[in-house]
Amino acid sequence: MMKIRWGVLGDAGIARNYVIPGMQDGMYSEISAIASRDIKKSQKTALDLDIEKAYGSYEELLADKSIDAVYIPLPNHLHVEWSIKAMEADKHVLCEKPFALTVSDVKRAIGTREHTGVKIGEAFMVRTHPQWLKARELTSSEDFGKLRAVQGFFSYSNFDPSNIRNSYSSDMGGGGIWDIGCYPVNTSRFLFKEEPKRVVAMVEYDQ
Repeated sequence: MMKIRWGVLGDAGIARNYVIPGMQDGMYSEISAIASRDIKKSQKTALDLDIEKAYGSYEELLADKSIDAVYIPLPNHLHVEWSIKAMEADKHVLCEKPFALTVSDVKRAIGTREHTGVKIGEAFMVRTHPQWLKARELTSSEDFGKLRAVQGFFSYSNFDPSNIRNSYSSDMGGGGIWDIGCYPVNTSRFLFKEEPKRVVAMVEYDQ
C-alpha cells in the first residue's frame, strides 16, 4: 500500500503530542522527516517519535524530493509564507488554522496552488471528521426542522500573559479568536451552510 510521505515544518507541541502520532497510526500516511530552526530540537523529536530524518532548516526539508506533503504547525503569521514555499517545492500542504490572516494572502496562496497543481488544506477537523459530517447531515434533514441557532463554548485555562493567545498582535495573528474562537465561528458557518449577515462581539477582561 502506497503511503503519503509527510514532512513536518516546525517542532510545535500540537505536532509532537497529537498530529504526528495520529499520522503515524494512519493507514495512508507516514512521517518521514521533521525540521526545526534548532537542529537539536528536531533531532530529539525525531528520536522520540521514530522519525527517519531531522533537518535544521525548513528549506532543507522542502528540498527533500522524497517528501510528498508537509504539515505546517508554525506560528500563525508564518502559515502563508511557508505554505507557498512548500507548494513551490512541489509539496502538498496541510496547514494549521488559521491558514492566513488576510483575504489577500488567501488569494496569493490559491494562485500558487493553481500554478503548481498541488493540494492545500486548512487543518479544521470540523469539516472532515465523521461526527461533524453526521451533525451536518442531521441538522439539514427535514425531520430535524429549520436550524435557527447554534450555541458554542470553547475554553481552556491559559494564565501566561506572554502566550501569543493572550497577546493580541495583528502582525503575528495573536489573540484568542484565531486559536479557539475560530472553532465556534467555523462550526456555525459549516452547519448553517451560509455566511453571517451581522457579527457582534464582546470581550470580558479578568484583572
